[in-house]
Amino acid sequence: MEDGVDQAEGASPRRHRIAVLALPGVPPFELGIPTRVFGNAADAEGRPLYDVTVCTADGAPVPSDAGFTVQPAAGPEALAAADTVIVPPTHAMLELGSGGPLPPEVTAAIAGIRPGTRLVSICSGSYVLAAAGLLDGRPATTHWNLAPEFRRAYPKVKVDEDVLFVDDGDVLTSAGVAAGIDLCLHMIRRDHGAAAANRAARMCVVPPWRDGGQAQFIDRPVPEPTVAGTTATRAWALEHLGEPLTLTQLAEHARMSLRSFTRRFRDEVGMTPVQWLTAQRLELAKQLLEITDLPIDVVAHRAGFGSANSLRAHMRTTFGVSPAAYRRAFSPKSPAGSRSRGGRAAQGRLTRSG
Repeated sequence: MEDGVDQAEGASPRRHRIAVLALPGVPPFELGIPTRVFGNAADAEGRPLYDVTVCTADGAPVPSDAGFTVQPAAGPEALAAADTVIVPPTHAMLELGSGGPLPPEVTAAIAGIRPGTRLVSICSGSYVLAAAGLLDGRPATTHWNLAPEFRRAYPKVKVDEDVLFVDDGDVLTSAGVAAGIDLCLHMIRRDHGAAAANRAARMCVVPPWRDGGQAQFIDRPVPEPTVAGTTATRAWALEHLGEPLTLTQLAEHARMSLRSFTRRFRDEVGMTPVQWLTAQRLELAKQLLEITDLPIDVVAHRAGFGSANSLRAHMRTTFGVSPAAYRRAFSPKSPAGSRSRGGRAAQGRLTRSG
């Protein structure tokens, strides 16, 4: 699916239309994520990239789970006209937890979505897509605490509760709450590149990128405030990614022993220091490939991989594409561009890693 373009000669591209389906019992925070994140997405000249409409299945107001009613801007016609449909969670349709049917008006509204429309769920919004049969045979995620129930109710869905979000091309699903922000930023990055996603993240005052394959931090304890953490060392490492950082250097910066640093790092981040460092270097390399014309070997050195061969090996292992192929797919200067079907197909292979 591609962003629509007006047919009149000289007309500017039509903004990508997003419909957010508010269902009874919707949590206000998750409902507001798409409007906030995509509403802050703009090009380098400040022009909005998306039109976001909140709608309901029949056009009528719906109760939220916070004690107030949501008055929608539109009804099911917004779903039929959308390029992307996003389904936040609902805490009112308890029958979906046992594989029960969708209400008739929701079934009818979903049936009106055009073929090829990108479908997205946030947290337990995945239940709605699953109940409509739209996740059968596909990889998906949901909140980790709901995964056992979800798996029993929808055995045809390939559930992975250990990730923040799953990008399966035209169907994307996220874990709970803040993972919805990560997924929306990922979609902006996929549609318009890293610079646009970073601008939106800055406006929302959130991190511009968390790896889709990052753990959901299940039952991970919050470190005691009296215990030294690794936050400052991670910030320092991000400023020195191009240097040959070692685990010993990181531990020394944090003023910890290697053992204590590694344990504390895993408690706070959910992965080892080496895994985290590699992930940050890959993200930097992707941004350099997207927004610069630097040769591959220079990108590799600036991102801390030392050589083009090392960068190629890491990108092929993690993303299934070479640096050159990634640049062809996602650089705005490339004939393919980040909006091409080929580019999106390549991004679809980045499932688990964003």
